[in-house]
Amino acid sequence: MLVLTETVDSAGCTFLASQFGDAGYAVTFSRPERGERGAMIVSRLPTQQGPASVGYLPHRAVSVTVATDEGPLDITGLYVPSRDASEAKTTRKRTFLEQCRTGLPRGDAGLGLVLGDFNVLEPEHRPTYRFFQPFEYGFYEWLGATGYRDAFRALHPDAAEYSWVGRTGDGYRYDHAHASARLAAELRACSYVHEPRTGTDRLTDHSALTVSLALHPARTLPVTDPTEAAELVPALF
Repeated sequence: MLVLTETVDSAGCTFLASQFGDAGYAVTFSRPERGERGAMIVSRLPTQQGPASVGYLPHRAVSVTVATDEGPLDITGLYVPSRDASEAKTTRKRTFLEQCRTGLPRGDAGLGLVLGDFNVLEPEHRPTYRFFQPFEYGFYEWLGATGYRDAFRALHPDAAEYSWVGRTGDGYRYDHAHASARLAAELRACSYVHEPRTGTDRLTDHSALTVSLALHPARTLPVTDPTEAAELVPALF
């Protein structure tokens, strides 16, 4: 399964969605309004609508449920708004995180994974940045209080890794995967893939994040290579 963030209603994102869809993948893409950004989930497993329901900027919280040998697995892809020092953007981010607290499934029941670009740091992040406010750290703490575990920290308690690096060279671990209490026991690997950010092509300014679970899908979809060009259909005149 792939979770893509910063998706927009653009030709590029439409191309990605159509290529994966034509190749047989299940694609969940709530197109954001003009000027907005959201998230997309691409799955080789059949999907159903997930339980997450965030009323404010809902295209930034995409949720699906897939069937596994251990029961239904809920996956939520988040793209939390970034902000600057302005009151408008601060209020926007605070409101979205508040809505997530009531709209995301709790981590103390069932199998659940919440992942994406949170634009939030862990309270013990090193280095410490004064720019971040208590409500931002509070969202990370809320996830833990409801039963979720930071998948990367669970497996790498002392590692210093950053998924975004500013122009000054300062690193930030913005991208997270949080597993529900029951799912945490099934974690096998969680690591950052820096090549998309640091490689020759510089595809993005964020590192990717991978998570491996000891679960088996109940069924997979028959898919083809999405990078292959679609066959041309002869036109009739």
